[in-house]
Amino acid sequence: MAGAGMNNIKARMKSVKSTMQITGAMELVATSKLRRAKEKVERTRPFYETLGEAINEVIPALEMTDSVYTARRENDKTLFVVIAGDRGLAGGYNANIFRLTARLIKDGDIVLPVGKKACEHYKNKDYTLYGTEVSYVGDLGVGDALAIGESITKGFVGGEYGRVVIVYTRFVSMMTQSPVYEQLLPLECTGSCSTAVPEYDIDPEQMLEAIVPKYVGGVFYSAICEASASESGARRSAMNAANKNAKEMIDDLMLRYNRARQAIITQEITEIVSGAEAL
Repeated sequence: MAGAGMNNIKARMKSVKSTMQITGAMELVATSKLRRAKEKVERTRPFYETLGEAINEVIPALEMTDSVYTARRENDKTLFVVIAGDRGLAGGYNANIFRLTARLIKDGDIVLPVGKKACEHYKNKDYTLYGTEVSYVGDLGVGDALAIGESITKGFVGGEYGRVVIVYTRFVSMMTQSPVYEQLLPLECTGSCSTAVPEYDIDPEQMLEAIVPKYVGGVFYSAICEASASESGARRSAMNAANKNAKEMIDDLMLRYNRARQAIITQEITEIVSGAEAL
């Protein structure tokens, strides 16, 4: 019986070691992806911040003219652009995004899922989905983001929805990723906004018709970069934790194996001694 128990322990140790090799490889891959994604985030953030400052300067002029891009709509539907991951095994990365969206969304709102996990999550939910879904975050480039931004802006101007909110995970550090949401449309002043109304050589509304779709696409692409870095960071942390747990399990199994082996040896010695005394 003890021998059978030792064989079971050995089989379990072999299984845990195989799992540990997989999680170790996944941690290395996530670390490599995280390094590249972090560099992309650092390159896109200045563009996002500069674009936001430029929009803040234009908003006072738009509010004076009751612009379509700043006015509140009678349509209370909100388009939620939800950016999740392409794969699992990333801890609570995807669950945190879905939990945050569930607190914000209401009946009648529209969802644009971005990422394979988001598409799978909202496909069977009782929500209206945007016309086109984005299956893979990793496949999105700048051109794709600008095209999606133009489509979103066109739907907003056309009155399909009265508000556009993007939900994604902001990359804070390799160990910390924070789920956040931002309102893209109608435009709102974020941070410090000048109270002075600037003067332009062209009509501000015409200028915004050219700028806003690119602004929405730029913010969307920036959020994609943040989300990609966050997913890699979350997966790296999850795989690192899995490796530590696997090591602890192997140490515990090894201790149990040695105890079982020691018990067998002790039993054999006892039987030998007993047999010798019987002679």
